[in-house]
Amino acid sequence: MDQDVLRNIALSYSPMVDRQRSFAATRLTVSALRSGQPLQADQLLAAISEVWPHAGTRVSLNVMSETLLNDLLRAKPVSNVMIEIPSFIACDPQNTAAIQELHSNGNTLLLHGRPTMLLPRELLSCFKYSIIDLAEDRRKNETTGPGEPGVTRSVGFIQSGVRTVAEMENSFGRGAVAILGWPIDDVTADSGVKKGAPDMGVLVELIRRVDDGDDVDKLEAVLKRDPTLAFQLMRYINSPAFGLAVEISSFRHAIMLLGYKRLKRWLALLLATASKDPNLRPVMYASVRRGIFMEQMVAPAGDDEMRGEVFICGVFSLLDKLFHRPFDDLLKTIPVPERVYQALAEGVGPYSPYLELARAVESETAPVINELAEQLLVGLAEVNRAVLATLTLASQLE
Repeated sequence: MDQDVLRNIALSYSPMVDRQRSFAATRLTVSALRSGQPLQADQLLAAISEVWPHAGTRVSLNVMSETLLNDLLRAKPVSNVMIEIPSFIACDPQNTAAIQELHSNGNTLLLHGRPTMLLPRELLSCFKYSIIDLAEDRRKNETTGPGEPGVTRSVGFIQSGVRTVAEMENSFGRGAVAILGWPIDDVTADSGVKKGAPDMGVLVELIRRVDDGDDVDKLEAVLKRDPTLAFQLMRYINSPAFGLAVEISSFRHAIMLLGYKRLKRWLALLLATASKDPNLRPVMYASVRRGIFMEQMVAPAGDDEMRGEVFICGVFSLLDKLFHRPFDDLLKTIPVPERVYQALAEGVGPYSPYLELARAVESETAPVINELAEQLLVGLAEVNRAVLATLTLASQLE
């Protein structure tokens, strides 16, 4: 992971959400710190192949550097790498052969933006979908639209720039096959826990008892009150992600093996992902990745206590959306370390810069991410490695 390209770009990510509110792919946005800087596509592809290997899950590359994109068009990415091609690149005849070769290579190509001219039929057939930004969508007031210049109705569209659940639902209502973005800015009326999810009261009580250092017998008694939670604990601790050589068959053994710190970490993760409302899946997606990213950022220098606290800080950073309550009120009922409370409720303290950076890698570009990284005395390469490690670890948990 020592590719030179990681020192000169910033990676940010967002989910591609389909109509079933499932994650069809991860969108990885690549922006350059300085425009016109020579960047090598083969290094970028080598870096992301560790997260998205051949025949693995899909990634959509949104490359904002023209020099890097031109190099990427002439590289040979594996077939699960989807490539977003800006319309002005697609309209340039010099790129026609490269686009057709990518298509024949099995890569899914996405046309980004409105073409200024009608694309040739043989080139248009190379694109599976067009990407239309919500701010530029002419179909906002129509159920079905006339299509974009140079794009026929036979090409489905993906809506980018979606920030709220209402915008996501309206985009699907207009016929979008998927959305790109973070629909987490608004609060929905129905985001409570539904059948099949752990009981919130049991989760909070367990976190409190772990905080108080109650003995294993008391923790086991609370755990037995919620079969769903008990089942999920056993499934988690016996999963490949946990890496045990023997199977755990009792709650007591599971609690003792996990230890109180890891048990609290797991409970925090579960609390942030307990809602079964499909519209809130992006919130859960973001919560898990924020926690892992912040932990990755402090891993080189932080101790076990700090790593555990920043993980909880990231995972809890969207609880206000899930519970419809401000943090200063919400955190009175859920015990958290003082430094976590400072970051979430007051926006201050040592963890606040890490949380700002975690938010930035969800949507910002290189200059903003680099500025926040410099405040933590780290470079873009370290941030990018943390992003890629986060996406790898999160996929293993799911």
